[in-house]
Amino acid sequence: MTNSTPLIAVRDLEVDYAGVRAVQGLSLYASRGEIVALVGANGAGKSTLLRAISGIVRAASGAIAFEGENIASFEPHTIVRRGISHVPEGRRVFATATVRDNLLLGAYVMRDRAERERRLAAALATFPRLQERLDQRASTLSGGEQQMLAIARGTMSAPKLLMLDEPSLGIAPLVIPAIYAGIREIARSGTTVLLVEQNVREALAIADRGYVLQTGRVVAEGTGADLAGDPLVQKAFLGL
Repeated sequence: MTNSTPLIAVRDLEVDYAGVRAVQGLSLYASRGEIVALVGANGAGKSTLLRAISGIVRAASGAIAFEGENIASFEPHTIVRRGISHVPEGRRVFATATVRDNLLLGAYVMRDRAERERRLAAALATFPRLQERLDQRASTLSGGEQQMLAIARGTMSAPKLLMLDEPSLGIAPLVIPAIYAGIREIARSGTTVLLVEQNVREALAIADRGYVLQTGRVVAEGTGADLAGDPLVQKAFLGL
């Protein structure tokens, strides 16, 4: 269930990346418990937006209001402690560490051991397949299982906002439904999810709302269902 008060509101954001104005006057918001999809072609500014929110790149101008406070100038470690977790593209797990240790590394901001164990139990309930592989090295997992691990590790800090960058990229089609089921469960628990995806059909099917980005700008927005039915979105991204 969503709350009408935005957890995060991006206003008139401008971001330069690799010498290019990658995000241009972009505004969007996400409320508590929502899944909000960001879709668009390569180079649309989706990943740059997530990097700006997590503090990896600096905004040239504009505001990123998280729980009403502008965090645009905050350092990444401060942003994590405020309750934002970023799972970047590419399944960046610690290959030689076990599944258990990978997950516990995601809870490094927590000092309470009992709370870490509660978070571990919640992560394993979200992705039960990881329970069976707790003592395996991450390198022995399939690509889909590594993606589950990366997402589960992102939840270990008990984030209020979880940002996922291309969670289905390079994943076997048979595994994608399990990944998306986990994302739905994370949102049901009250965590807001900002989802960047090139798999537009899957992203809009799971999203409460979505934004279509093109050359760093929002060119369309609406509910997931409305965007999926939009003729321009269908022609540009769904092959219809």
